Amino acid sequence: MTLHATDALLLIDLQPDFMPGGALAVPGGDEILPLVNSLSERFDHVLLTQDWHPFGHISFASTHEGQQPYAQIQAPYGPQTLWPDHCVQHTAGAALHPALDIPHAELILRKGFRSEIDSYSAFVENDRTTATGLAGYLRERGLTRLFLAGLAYDFCVRFSAIDGKALGFETIVIEDACRAVGLPGSVDATSAAFAAAGVPHLNSAAVR
Repeated sequence: MTLHATDALLLIDLQPDFMPGGALAVPGGDEILPLVNSLSERFDHVLLTQDWHPFGHISFASTHEGQQPYAQIQAPYGPQTLWPDHCVQHTAGAALHPALDIPHAELILRKGFRSEIDSYSAFVENDRTTATGLAGYLRERGLTRLFLAGLAYDFCVRFSAIDGKALGFETIVIEDACRAVGLPGSVDATSAAFAAAGVPHLNSAAVR
């Protein structure tokens, strides 16, 4: 797949808390870092997201008395999975991973910083109405096709790709440059959601 000047690589949540040993570790999350660095060299435009939660965030199980991580609650905006405390603002686990080597990255978009709303997608928070501003940024820059990679395939990559597609951008997931949380049924549900939305996923070797 030939790259063009209007393409961008969108890297999702490459932070230590999502890597092995982190607070919300994605299995094999650190394995994609060399590939992500290599991929970024093929793109003129690279954007990154950064999960950035305050203490007491609504998505933390510790915020809800008696609840355990990975339980579901009904938030004001709908179902919400509860997670271990992770990517807390100004902590080492919330930083961009030090192994990232992408000096030409143009944007770091922080999400999940509102205490009362979780944010999986790079485009819109989990209330499905609060925009992050990424769509406007891309349109003003004339960027029309997005290649997504990062963590996690079955949550933040999934929601970002599908929302990007719904907002009029061509979105493609680079599957070998992602890793999944792997909750029961979450990977199969993600693949089905991509198929329903018309979001292709391919191998990094096809991106040139």
